[in-house]
Amino acid sequence: MQARTGQQALDELAALCKTLYEKSFGALVDRINRALDRPTSKSTFIGVLDIAGFEIFDVNTYEQLLINYTNEKLQQFFNHHMFVLEQEEYSREGIEWDYVNFKLDLQPTIDLIESTGPAPIGILSCLDEECIMPKATDLTFTEKVHSMWSGELRLGEQPHLGRSKYSLPKFEQGFIITHYAGKVEYRTDGWLEKNKDPLNDNLVRVLAASTEPYVASLFQDFGNTYSELPSSSVGYSVGKKRSVKKGAFRTVAQRHREQLSLLMAQLHATQPHFVRCIVPNTNKKPARIDVPLVLDQLRCNGVLEGIRIARLGYPNRLPFVEFRQRYEILTPGIIPRGYMDGRKACLRMVEALELDGELYRVGTSKIFFKAGVLAELEERRDALLYDVFSKLQAVARKFSARRQMKKILNRAVAIRTVQRNARLYGELRDWPWWQLYTKVRPLLAATRNDEELRRKEVELQLIKERAERDQRERENLQNMKMTLEAEKQKIVQELEAERALASDKDTLLERSKQREVELEEEIVALHGDLDVLDSQLDRALKLQKESDEKHEQLRQAFDQAAEHLVRLENEQITWKKKEAEFADLLPTMERSILQLQEDRDALQKVNEDVTTLLSQREEDLARLKERAESSTNELQVKLAAELRTTYVSQLMSIDGISDQ
Repeated sequence: MQARTGQQALDELAALCKTLYEKSFGALVDRINRALDRPTSKSTFIGVLDIAGFEIFDVNTYEQLLINYTNEKLQQFFNHHMFVLEQEEYSREGIEWDYVNFKLDLQPTIDLIESTGPAPIGILSCLDEECIMPKATDLTFTEKVHSMWSGELRLGEQPHLGRSKYSLPKFEQGFIITHYAGKVEYRTDGWLEKNKDPLNDNLVRVLAASTEPYVASLFQDFGNTYSELPSSSVGYSVGKKRSVKKGAFRTVAQRHREQLSLLMAQLHATQPHFVRCIVPNTNKKPARIDVPLVLDQLRCNGVLEGIRIARLGYPNRLPFVEFRQRYEILTPGIIPRGYMDGRKACLRMVEALELDGELYRVGTSKIFFKAGVLAELEERRDALLYDVFSKLQAVARKFSARRQMKKILNRAVAIRTVQRNARLYGELRDWPWWQLYTKVRPLLAATRNDEELRRKEVELQLIKERAERDQRERENLQNMKMTLEAEKQKIVQELEAERALASDKDTLLERSKQREVELEEEIVALHGDLDVLDSQLDRALKLQKESDEKHEQLRQAFDQAAEHLVRLENEQITWKKKEAEFADLLPTMERSILQLQEDRDALQKVNEDVTTLLSQREEDLARLKERAESSTNELQVKLAAELRTTYVSQLMSIDGISDQ
């Protein structure tokens, strides 16, 4: 019995050491896997972005341009994420994939709006330049934009791709931009005033000093800026820098572009999920769907192309570790215990799951699935877990019921034992020999003590022998324990070395990533400074050339002025005569202009009447179409009933003939 106990203790100690080794090695493997595919700080950010939809009104102004510009950037981000990054990940993971170009690049339209040079500058940059010109107006801004984006090209100049997205309106002052959702005509009335967005400095100081925390936070930057500006400053500045030079200000376009760039940087640092809202009809009525309108929205938003690439590609993907941890329960016994390469483990699992080879692809670090495969695996996993938990509950209920029944049986046995002892005591209590035994029993203590001593000596001898045997076994176990502890210490040292190596690799990787981010930011800043300096240099050279040309023209004009002066004096008398004649013709021309204006008003009224009549005709046509569809449905129902009646009558006639 003692030997068997020592062997059991030895087996338990060996099993404990083996379990400790497996757990430590498994923890090391998991840590290395996490280091290879470690989540960064980007995964700790969750945000919801709700934006205004694309706006096309009868009259589109500066606000609509900024909103549509924002939508253009976000749509470009959607296209890049859905069609470029998705296919780049396939190639990066080593999956066989033919690149599909969906031709959804919106960069020409974005450059048309936000470009800063040295090619033709964008609309917003041109607007910012006009805001600092002393005599600039909305008309001069519009003409400048027309000359840059729709004027004639210089000799040898390559046309910008954004020129194809820009066109001129027929009547109003403005321009037309071709966005991803369609063409939008913008009117430039009041754009300079809206872009400057001047605020009264006294009003801003009062609002910044408000006792309401929310109001004060809205005007905090404005208040600090105004408090540092001199009294004669023009405009204001909103930003992180508090020291603002005299006369410096930032326009609405500049602030909008900065905020939009920060938003895009935040979006690029996250893993986005998109929700597309579709307008069912333009009448804002329920239970009505305008099919061409919905299809146009789906086509413009890139949803149809997204469905295409989702059908062609593999939208669901999981890292090897996550796939193994989640779905290994579906393939018990397939993967051996201990460390195994994640790719090989996933290949064994999908083979055991009997999945079609066309439904999945195994990359270098992830496994990709067609749409719907993961949902099927989740259903199988849920069903298996349901069975496992049901069996576990059944075993637990069986154990509880058996324990309760055992308690009841033990109680019954104890009650019968107590009853039997009580009956025996009642029978022996009046028996003379029992009375004699109870009186003689105290006198038998001496003999009982001798027998007890002999028994104790025998037991002591047995205990000594058992102790010696236990001592020998303890020494053997102690030696084995020391050997196992030495092996354990060696394994722990190896694990510590591996952990230190993994920690050093993590530190080096983090430093390299931080250095990479810093270098990218420096490169972006240097490119921006270089572009600004190039644009400033080009403008300075252009201004110098124009000033030289103007100087030469003025010198030639001064030489010609002396010659023209005599001729002008001679022509002055002739002009006076013509002026008198034109003064006589002026009343007649004014009456003609009034008559033309009345004709134009009449034509506009006729145009409005024709437009109203056309809309009424379209509504009548829609109602007639609905009536025709309902009539067609009724006729189809009647035709089906008539055919059914005819068929029944034919059957009845056939039955009658057969009876005869």
